[in-house]
Amino acid sequence: MSVLIWMIPVAIAMGALGLAGFLWSLRSGQYDDMDGAAQRMLMDDDAPLPSRKPGTDRDASAHSDAGQDPDPGP
Repeated sequence: MSVLIWMIPVAIAMGALGLAGFLWSLRSGQYDDMDGAAQRMLMDDDAPLPSRKPGTDRDASAHSDAGQDPDPGP
């Protein structure tokens, strides 16, 4: 029972701290534009990626052994 004497005030203090943090975030404007980020995500304003040229794949040349057939087959 003596543990409850400490746990209840600690829980109330933690709740009050969380509430104070939430109220601070409301007053500082953290929740003002909820739809803006969702709309910006859908906008396509990025430049297109450059296309790869055939024969410039570094992974294929790094993993193949010289003199061996890459597809030995049966």
